[in-house]
Amino acid sequence: MYRVYYFFVKLIMNIFFTISFRFKVEGMKNIPKNENFIYVSNHRTNADPPLVLCRCRGIFSIMAKEELFRNKLFAKLIHSLGAYPVSRGKGDTTVIDTALERLEKGSNFLIFPEGTRSKDGKVHRGHSGAAVISARSGKRIIPVGVVFGDKLKFRTKVIVKYGKPIDPSEYIDDFTNPNPRQLVKLKNRYMDEIKLLVEGESENKESKNE
Repeated sequence: MYRVYYFFVKLIMNIFFTISFRFKVEGMKNIPKNENFIYVSNHRTNADPPLVLCRCRGIFSIMAKEELFRNKLFAKLIHSLGAYPVSRGKGDTTVIDTALERLEKGSNFLIFPEGTRSKDGKVHRGHSGAAVISARSGKRIIPVGVVFGDKLKFRTKVIVKYGKPIDPSEYIDDFTNPNPRQLVKLKNRYMDEIKLLVEGESENKESKNE
């Protein structure tokens, strides 16, 4: 019953975004079938989670800031879609444990490594949480770029771009006890890939205006 409800909501989101924006996705061919992943994306608006996941296969779990759960009705909605609260700035290991548990059960996982929304549209410094989850689970990482103009408004052109999977085994020698320096290298890799996806679109826009 949950899966039916989940995919029904994804269908509604697809319809809503198609009507509200000039919405398209790029790079879906980069995502192999029959495998679940850790998706890492830049973060600009509260619409980013459904924008990233609504056209992807499978069920997602999402780390969401605890402030979003203060409204009981909204909390119930996002919780039913796989979100769970995260207290920013607190070293809560249960957050990682929950992510590992859901990945083990076959869910995809979505995380915004910048930790907060970007106010200027640029990709800022990221955190290593996704690298830790990838290293401990062995799951590959899909970098994502959500690209649009200055503001997200009616009929804005919105492109969600999916990069190629990043294999943690290229950086991590020991999955049971990941080396902190190797985690930083893995984090730098996916942040560079996100930045490339986002800034590549900006360069295309600039060249058209010249």
